[in-house]
Amino acid sequence: MTIRIGNAPCSWGVEFAEDPRNPPWRQVLSDCAAAGYKGIELGPIGFMPEDPAILGEALAGTGLELIGGVVFRPFHDPAKWDEVWDASVRTCKSLVAHGARHLVLIDSISPRRAPTAGRPEAAEQMDRAEWTAFRDRIAEVARLGTEECGLTVGIHAHAAGFIDFEPELERLLAEVDESILKICFDTGHHSYAGFDPVAFLRRHVGRISYMHFKDIDPLVKAEVIARGTGFYEACGQGIFCNLGKGDVDFPAVRQILLEAGFEGWCTVEQDCDPTLDVSPIDDARKNRDYLASIGF
Repeated sequence: MTIRIGNAPCSWGVEFAEDPRNPPWRQVLSDCAAAGYKGIELGPIGFMPEDPAILGEALAGTGLELIGGVVFRPFHDPAKWDEVWDASVRTCKSLVAHGARHLVLIDSISPRRAPTAGRPEAAEQMDRAEWTAFRDRIAEVARLGTEECGLTVGIHAHAAGFIDFEPELERLLAEVDESILKICFDTGHHSYAGFDPVAFLRRHVGRISYMHFKDIDPLVKAEVIARGTGFYEACGQGIFCNLGKGDVDFPAVRQILLEAGFEGWCTVEQDCDPTLDVSPIDDARKNRDYLASIGF
């Protein structure tokens, strides 16, 4: 089994490229390398330079490989399609320029779903026509990534979006051809949604092309679900804890990946609030040390 461990700018609080609270992109690269990682994600398009010469030189200087990039946009909103498509095209272009492989698609947080994150029984569902159009927008970006750009595209379930709960994810997988859409499996978001990440991984490991490692504090999870706390507020309350400190069984995850012969990248994502007194580089080191302790 050849698995490489990376990290992502969201572990430094970077969710949106234009957020003035973001740390400098060069600092994120240097911190990531100093914490013992070999690769990093692009982050939201526009956070890191889109000029390949500038970013390429910086990556080479830190010894990091660009793993992939995320399109975290409102696929659920037809009025925002131009925004989704622009971000998708620009992200693909940046990934191809640096030889990265993974394009990850995430339906961003919807006000219609935010209050019911973690509560599948209470969540609003799309009607058939809305779902079909939503599915087709995801498939169109997936075809862009695979057929036009030669990337591997994975769908990523995310709290408070319309691909959040396991039945929605499995419905999408059944309706979009595996040749254009794999799974970027996030252990923490699956737990946040109220489902068992180990059981899902065991069933679908053959379609998983990329992993996001995230852990969940079960006490914080119970509290934020009970109160209907917003996603970013939950991040500020520490719902995403250091790996090995929450309810995700990472030794079992490792065993399933080992038995399946999984090869490729597993990327740590510990979303945090950049305004709080946190030390992303310390958390990144602890997470890397924990993964090494269980054989990653």
